[in-house]
Amino acid sequence: MKFNFKTLGLCVAAAALLAACSEPPEIAAKAAKRPDVAPYMGANNGFMTKGWTPGNQASWTESIDKRTQGQNEYSRVK
Repeated sequence: MKFNFKTLGLCVAAAALLAACSEPPEIAAKAAKRPDVAPYMGANNGFMTKGWTPGNQASWTESIDKRTQGQNEYSRVK
């Protein structure tokens, strides 16, 4: 029996394509924003900015402004 590299290559390529089809799709609906909740309501977890309390719009606005200024190259250079 003769070994055929062309057939082996096609089989490997077909196996790779079929393996890629079995990957589950990433659904963005899990991370979708809730339109019924204002952004400043937030979540009460350990990833909050210091000095911000969920539900307080004034402290949320202040935290966002401070973060934005920290990312501003003009204010960082001074």
